[in-house]
Amino acid sequence: MQFNSFAEFYPYYLAEHSDPRCRAMHYIGSTLVLAVLAYAIFTQQWLWLFAIPVVGYGFAWFGHFGFEHNKPATFKYPAYSLLGDWVMYGQFLLRLIGVKTGPKAPN
Repeated sequence: MQFNSFAEFYPYYLAEHSDPRCRAMHYIGSTLVLAVLAYAIFTQQWLWLFAIPVVGYGFAWFGHFGFEHNKPATFKYPAYSLLGDWVMYGQFLLRLIGVKTGPKAPN
């Protein structure tokens, strides 16, 4: 598939994350990424920054291989996939998307 914009890509991204356990693993990984980043900045122990891709991708990929049984979108669309992770996480925090449910219809 070829995507001309993130707006075209994002519905595909959400479809690749239809299993609630996979989405939960993404949310956990994203939360830990922010925690590790905050810790590295607060303590000025910059080597912790190397843990960010391990934590973020580790949880996400476990969700894909363990629950979703598909290849992470990162392999084909790295930039859009990274943006998709954070958009989905933001929508989760704003309660626009859930762990067990997909995107909610606008009111």
